[in-house]
Amino acid sequence: MRHSLPTLRAEMSITEALDRLLESGLSGLPVVDAQRQIIGFLSEQDCIPKLINASYHCDSRVTVNDLMRRDPLTVSANDDVFELARLMGGAKPKLYPVVENTKVIGIVTRHQVMLFLNRQLQSCSINY
Repeated sequence: MRHSLPTLRAEMSITEALDRLLESGLSGLPVVDAQRQIIGFLSEQDCIPKLINASYHCDSRVTVNDLMRRDPLTVSANDDVFELARLMGGAKPKLYPVVENTKVIGIVTRHQVMLFLNRQLQSCSINY
């Protein structure tokens, strides 16, 4: 799990949010309120359709609130990694905010899950 990550606010301009998203190296970021409680999620995929029109017309009035997904899928720090891997192997998101008592404490990515599974597989080889 990546503990330190930028978050977005619903009232943030899309230009500011995109800067933060692109700098993070992640394909999406959680949207939080003043208490760091998750209220949404904004992914690259959510942005692209709206950005086509906004970029063409130079419309920078678009905010995170206009684009964010309001029912984000989340996990807790205690969730089973194998179950998360199964979700990521399907059509579900490829990264999940990690939430504790509705507050964002980190994010887990497909890459991190792959590293875990690889370590597990390598430890099996040692036992043979």
